[in-house]
Amino acid sequence: MKKILLILLPVILIIGIAAYQIANATTQTKIGGLMDKKNLVAYFSWGGNTKSIAEKIHSQVGGDMFRIEPVTPYPSDYNETAYGVAKEQKDKGIHPPITNTDISSYDVIFVGTPAWWYTMAPPVMTFLAENNFEGKTIVPFITHGGGGGYTIDKDMAGLAKGAKVLTPFVVYERGDARTDKDIETWINNL
Repeated sequence: MKKILLILLPVILIIGIAAYQIANATTQTKIGGLMDKKNLVAYFSWGGNTKSIAEKIHSQVGGDMFRIEPVTPYPSDYNETAYGVAKEQKDKGIHPPITNTDISSYDVIFVGTPAWWYTMAPPVMTFLAENNFEGKTIVPFITHGGGGGYTIDKDMAGLAKGAKVLTPFVVYERGDARTDKDIETWINNL
């Protein structure tokens, strides 16, 4: 019996190691072209929904991640933010100043935004307008409270001159139990 165990143990170990390597290679293949690029996940999040999705995307594509920060923070009250400051910025075409903008060392930039008033949040507009996206790839992701993604990907393309804008990931609020798998499928289809 001990001899059988001594023979089976290395075989089981080898099979386990082989299975792990195959699974790891499959994961790298799934996100294919993104593995050899310098990735950035940049997002603006007021209530935490977009941040949650940004973290999920980052866990799958790696690279760096930062929050797009307006110099003047939005009010903590939803109505004051949504129906006051954000609506006024959208209506008047205001791109509020932000604190961080440098994307020069990245090839692929995942850009996350909540859908506000049928388009992206104003700080994301600033981020796109103030950077040179020539030759870069933008991968939009959009959180919403019921309205969908609108034409935010096209709006991004209009602001980020020279960028290739890919199919957006659009999700209601923070998503649900299937969101990680949905993100993986979306990335595989880019």
